[in-house]
Amino acid sequence: MTKQRVLITGAAGFLGSHLCDRFIKEGYQVLGMDNLITGDLKNIEHLFKLKEFEFYHHDVSKFIHVTGHLDYILHFASPASPIDYLKIPIQTLKVSSLGTHNCLGLAKVKNAKILVASTSEVYGDPLVHPQTEDYWGNVNPVGPRGVYDEAKRFMEAITMAYHTFHNVDTRIVRIFNTYGPRMRLNDGRALPAFIGQSLRGENITVFGDGSQTRSFCYVDDLVEGIYRLLMSDCVQPVNIGNPDEISLLDFANEIVTLTGTTQKIIFKELPTDDPKQRQPDISKAKELLNWEPKVSRSEGLKITYDYFKSFPKDELNKLPKEFESIK
Repeated sequence: MTKQRVLITGAAGFLGSHLCDRFIKEGYQVLGMDNLITGDLKNIEHLFKLKEFEFYHHDVSKFIHVTGHLDYILHFASPASPIDYLKIPIQTLKVSSLGTHNCLGLAKVKNAKILVASTSEVYGDPLVHPQTEDYWGNVNPVGPRGVYDEAKRFMEAITMAYHTFHNVDTRIVRIFNTYGPRMRLNDGRALPAFIGQSLRGENITVFGDGSQTRSFCYVDDLVEGIYRLLMSDCVQPVNIGNPDEISLLDFANEIVTLTGTTQKIIFKELPTDDPKQRQPDISKAKELLNWEPKVSRSEGLKITYDYFKSFPKDELNKLPKEFESIK
């Protein structure tokens, strides 16, 4: 019997690499694709020896050619942190517009089911709390974060258009803040920023007064939710995240306690369009997917800290000395 084949774009990234692991564990033939602009082959080097895994070094913003049948496509290619999309705004826009268009075209040709990775950033700086899937968002299209936020909003629109016009079998996941091993220490998000600063003996930088909130979901929980969504018949967007909300100041204090650092927490000016609140309403995921997160923040943070702690000292010190921890 021929194995089912899945194409995962952004395969060398944080989430993409964990998805590769999951689908290989489930018995699939996995085709990983990444242009390595933000991904790292170290995240998937353990898979290269497996006959169930193939890797394509390719930019999905350009035409995608894959031989043979495809059963599923998971489109996870995208810069996903503030530092990335402020440095490479055009690529950020292209991967979620042209790249999504190419993936949807491939899904149509191959008659494959496709799941696209949207984000809580489609809600912008929300005026509704917690955020439900029927909230349309409050996004600044011309602000510095607009290249990411609007690209993902376009991704959702074109995905639904392919579903309604071309009858492509589509799924849309709206991902809230996720953490775990294989995050990049220098990606600009709060969790790796705080841990990286503590490991290097620097002060912990909190932006604004630290009252802005985030809701952190451990990567294994997220992957489970994505897998269930893919296998469901739910075409409309679904929030996948952990509703356990915390202020960034309280979160910084948790990191101080976890790492045992003696450094101070210092405050800097809040970046433009930084969301003040972020908390998923996961009622839909509970009802339709029978999914909710299982891993507590204390448990997940310990695993993540141990991962970062294993970095060689010289690798830690190569990193930028300060982060814009704005996601």
